[in-house]
Amino acid sequence: MSRLVMKFGGTSVADIERIRNVARHVKRETDAGHEVAVVVSAMSGKTNELVGWCREAGALHDAREYDAVVASGEQVTAGLLAIVLQDMGVTARSWQGWQLPILTSNAHAAARIEDINGTELIKRFKERKEVAVIAGFQGIHKETGRITTLGRGGSDTSAVAVAAAIQADRCDIYTDVDGVYTTDPRVVPKAKRLDKVAFEEMLELASLGAKVLQVRSVELGMVHKVRIFVRSSFDKPEDIDPKSNHPPGTLICDEEDIVEQQVVTGIAFSKDEAQISIRRVQDKPGIAASIFGPLAAANVNVDMIVQNVSGDGATTDLTFTVPASDYQRSMDVIGKAKAEIGYEKVDGAQDVAKVSVIGIGMRSHAGVAAEAFRALASRNINIRAITTSEIKFSVLIDAEYTELAVRTLHALYGLDK
Repeated sequence: MSRLVMKFGGTSVADIERIRNVARHVKRETDAGHEVAVVVSAMSGKTNELVGWCREAGALHDAREYDAVVASGEQVTAGLLAIVLQDMGVTARSWQGWQLPILTSNAHAAARIEDINGTELIKRFKERKEVAVIAGFQGIHKETGRITTLGRGGSDTSAVAVAAAIQADRCDIYTDVDGVYTTDPRVVPKAKRLDKVAFEEMLELASLGAKVLQVRSVELGMVHKVRIFVRSSFDKPEDIDPKSNHPPGTLICDEEDIVEQQVVTGIAFSKDEAQISIRRVQDKPGIAASIFGPLAAANVNVDMIVQNVSGDGATTDLTFTVPASDYQRSMDVIGKAKAEIGYEKVDGAQDVAKVSVIGIGMRSHAGVAAEAFRALASRNINIRAITTSEIKFSVLIDAEYTELAVRTLHALYGLDK
């Protein structure tokens, strides 16, 4: 017998019929003797509707009241699923974040989980064989007693945190895809589903453009050693053997659990990028701080950074990327800090994309990046900037070449074989 957390996203609980399908997945596991906690998102489109109502009610609305409103979507789903499970003869009850409680920071709309008490859930598993249906995405700030939310995609984080709190054997993330692929199958039809991915690799994939899991959920899994299993909620519940060691999906686990490690695991890409180049800045200590300090204060996440020395040796050009949504704000911040920075001019581009190659196998293989640069050059794809780490490298290119670059690199490393 195992203890499982099962998480279902918005498309999986979009209407009552799909909620019934979710309930059949849950019943399959309880019938097999597993102890089960379920974490649910709001029904598809509901959170967007609630956010829209908040904006309509007041342009400068109180973030605390915003959280009170948008957290209600998950509450509805949790209650409905508990009702359906009870109708199927499964003992179940719904839980809101504050009832466990899931304690968070006070950063409304972007709170971080600080602690979860899983004692009551474990007690009910033992005494009542009761399924806990938990509203994801939400918690409570202990000092103020206010409801908080964890940011978009926060139900993944809720699920992994609950799994850690109740010492679950596995956290199953049910979604509208059947696992993690070597790249987006819509771009590369030959993309393969991965059986296993190391936490570090998934962290890079999630942060670099793959939309399967929220970054913070992977971080939590890695820190607390919670094995995460990504699988499809649209597989027929009755077609899956709950005792099988190899159901369809992708296991996110420790590197030591992966016997055969490929050099490259996957290709991620993001078109949500903008490039900013600050020309002819004085090449002296403190200049980088005068640029990136104000951007950090404005909550702009700077990614790729490239610095070049100009011909005269006294000045430098500094190029970096920011999320496309932060482009204009970043340009405004730099404009206001011109006197302190002392640059000659600023150039910007929003028609760029970042393509990243990820693989733990790179640690022990030389020349992986060089192969990519040659392959891209052979396709006349110009690289604007490069960043590297131990298990990944990223290139910034013109957005119009994104799909070509992804297909080229996917084939180069044999990921479509």
